[in-house]
Amino acid sequence: MDIEDLRTFVEVADAGGVTSAARRLGISKSMVSRRLVRLEAELGVQLLARTTRGAALTEAGATFREYAARVVADIDIARETILPAGELRGRLRVTAPLSFGPTHFAPVLAEMALRHPALHIHTSYTDRFVDLIAEGFDCAIRVGKLPDSNLIARKVGPLNAKYVASPSYIERHGSPETPEELMTHQAVMQGTETWPLLDGDKVVAIRPLGRFKADNGAALVAAALAGVGVAALPIGLIQDHLDSGALVPVMTRHPIPEHGIYVVRPPGQHPERKIRVLTEMLIECFKDAQHIPGKPHN
Repeated sequence: MDIEDLRTFVEVADAGGVTSAARRLGISKSMVSRRLVRLEAELGVQLLARTTRGAALTEAGATFREYAARVVADIDIARETILPAGELRGRLRVTAPLSFGPTHFAPVLAEMALRHPALHIHTSYTDRFVDLIAEGFDCAIRVGKLPDSNLIARKVGPLNAKYVASPSYIERHGSPETPEELMTHQAVMQGTETWPLLDGDKVVAIRPLGRFKADNGAALVAAALAGVGVAALPIGLIQDHLDSGALVPVMTRHPIPEHGIYVVRPPGQHPERKIRVLTEMLIECFKDAQHIPGKPHN
């Protein structure tokens, strides 16, 4: 029984269809279909029921998927164990934020590719929330406050942010100084999120009001610079504007609590070595940083 046939079956089962599995595996749909046909012929049972909307597991397929997934995982661990020290093979699929990824995380991934020439690294840069399991990613690099989930997260560095506004906005509307005042101002924000701030030693969350929303940090910076409203932005995105005076800190007596940079992966007892290596490289990169700076630490 071919291990790649098993791996392909597991991907199709998890992705819910041949097209999604082919994209996750980086192979053609026809290759996926051939592997499935071969596996079912060898087993003598139908594992998947093909529909116009994808592929659903049969009763036999649901049972077999659990065994196949364990076999594939065990083989991957065995391959890692016998590889020469430090060598990585296979493919690493990573998702990272568009706001920071190309400038702060891409150099680390490029260095990883140089150190491990047999490793294929596929990165998706987006500020939308990616479902790692459904979309077949090995891990994600995420910044800020993580939502509750069953994913496993490892902090690799700090992330500091400030409440800021443009001088023109402050001239028109004043500078908020208290949580109550901040709630009366226009907010430049990602969605319907709450904003945290420190009130002494206590973290307080407020729900700001705003008519300008965007899912990208650069777009929020542009709106803040234009004087649309107050924004809560990571220092790494706005340091140059703070230095030039184009943006001014507000709420300085109630700063934003420190968040972090994280590597997040699906649940499992042991992370694959390629994820451990990426995590270690990011920790080394940001170990001396007080926040995401203009350039990562080398």
